[in-house]
Formats: sequence, structure tokens, C-alpha cells
Amino acid sequence: MLNGILNIYKEKGFTSHDVVAKLRGITKQKKIGHTGTLDPDAEGVLPVCLGRATKVCALLTEKDKIYETTLLLGKMTDTQDISGTVLKERDTKGLTEQDVRKCIDSYVGTYDQLPPMYSALKVNGKKLYELARAGVEVERKRRRVTVYEIEVTEVRLPRIQMRVHCSKGTYIRTLCHDIGESLGCGGCMETLLRTKVSCFSLEDSLRLSEIERLSAEEKLEEVLLPVDALFSEYPKLTLRTGKEAKAYNGNPFGQEELTEDPSGIQDGEPVRIYDSQGQFVGIFRCRMKGQQTSADARERRRMEFRVEKMFLTQE
Repeated sequence: MLNGILNIYKEKGFTSHDVVAKLRGITKQKKIGHTGTLDPDAEGVLPVCLGRATKVCALLTEKDKIYETTLLLGKMTDTQDISGTVLKERDTKGLTEQDVRKCIDSYVGTYDQLPPMYSALKVNGKKLYELARAGVEVERKRRRVTVYEIEVTEVRLPRIQMRVHCSKGTYIRTLCHDIGESLGCGGCMETLLRTKVSCFSLEDSLRLSEIERLSAEEKLEEVLLPVDALFSEYPKLTLRTGKEAKAYNGNPFGQEELTEDPSGIQDGEPVRIYDSQGQFVGIFRCRMKGQQTSADARERRRMEFRVEKMFLTQE
């Protein structure tokens, strides 16, 4: 079984579920999960987790993201993007570039965004887009999102090109809709390209056709990012030969079971734990046991490492 993360370039016309289904066919394995929905008309970075790496799907979904988008002013649709039914059209001739830039700048920061009806969010067990297609609109709660940066890269009214760095859960088409509403002319999203999720960038992404070719050549493992790469900022510690049993079973273990001196690790700090064969076991957190009575009494306190996320168990 393949274990790791593929940086997929999701092409227009595919859903995120389509990508997973095609990868299951290519790799001949079922344990695959994507890390956040991209609309069928959207393109770009979609990290997909295979095997043991599926345990980090939720973690990657939580990460910040960067998008490039085209906002089309003067047109409002039921889906808030260009694929939807046009509800209203308004004149944009009175708008100036200065007005547009000032309005867009006002959206940098935190604001409460109303999720669109055409989304995968669930209300009372029903996906919103299923209700929307049935002609039903339900009350939704606004969600706090953060827009860290908006860079306006081109203004050719009524179109504006933007690069948006935002928190998880931010709907770019809703951002486009909201900007249009603030400008008094309405607006919708015309294009969307996701360029970054966590450490996964557009320039390193691979299309499904490339993945299929690499699989046929038995080279797919060469482009799989190992799951521990996501935690490279954490200190690395290795278990002594024959001392792996506790860690394999997710039990706490002491500093005496490590090959390295962990004295530089702080109380509460997460670490990467590896077995004596170099296999990544999981993320553990350091906990100090006992009392420290003076600055030079650290050695009297015992370090214990407690599991936070397991990625390897004893066969």
C-alpha cells in the first residue's frame, strides 16, 4: 500500500471526489482521501492523502490557502460564480479603480461570512447544494473567516484579478459576491485557481494524466511526499532498538528509551518519533514529571512522551 501525500493539480470539470475515485483506480487501493473541496469549475492544488497519510486529511483542511481569482462586477448569480443562473445585472460605468481597490482593501482582516447555498455544508444532515437544487433556501449561520492579504494584480473593469491569502472555510466566490454588494453593483467569481495549501504549491502539482504515467512506470513513490514532511519544524527523536513497543501501542515512554539526549526539548513541545529502523511512528508531546525546585535541577525531572497522533503501529 502506498503511504504519503500527492500534490494533485485538479483540473476544471472534476470534483474533488472525482479525483479520489480516479486515483483509487490508478493506484488500486481504497484508502485515499482529499483535503478540502474544490468546486468543479475551480482548478489548482488539491493535496490527496494515501494510506496512513489519510490521518492528516483534517489537518491539511485546516491550513491557510492562497487563490488567484477573477471578480466580475455587475453580474449576480445564484451560485455566486459565473456557472450559475444570472439573477441581476447592473451597470458598472460609474466605478473607478480607486473605489474598487479601497473596497477590496476593507475586506482584509476578519469578517463574518455567510456560506453560500451552493456549498457542501450540511444543515440538518442535508448538503446545502442539494437543498438549493431543489429550490429550497434555508437559514445559515455566518462563519468567522480571516483574509490575511488581497493583492489586486490587474484591474480591467468590470473585471478584477486578485490573489487572496485566507483562512480555512473562506469561500472565494462569496468574497467576490460580498465585494460586489459593497460596491453597489453586485459581482460574481469568474475564475478560481488555488495556488497553495500549506507546503503544497502549484508549481509542484501533477495532473492525473501524469500520475497515471508515473504509476505505469512504477515511479509513483518518487513523487509521494512522506507524511512526516508536514511536521519538519518539530524536533526529531529516535527510539532505541528493542524499546519501540510502548510507542507502537501509543503508550507513554521515557527519555531513557531514546537514542538522543532530549534535554533541549521543552515541556509541552511536540516531537517527531522514529523507530530504530527510521520509520516515522508519530507525533508525541513532551511532558515533565516531578517538581523542579531550582534552575539547575532540570535533570531531576523525568521526561515523558505522550502520543498525539500515531502513523505507525506494530505489525
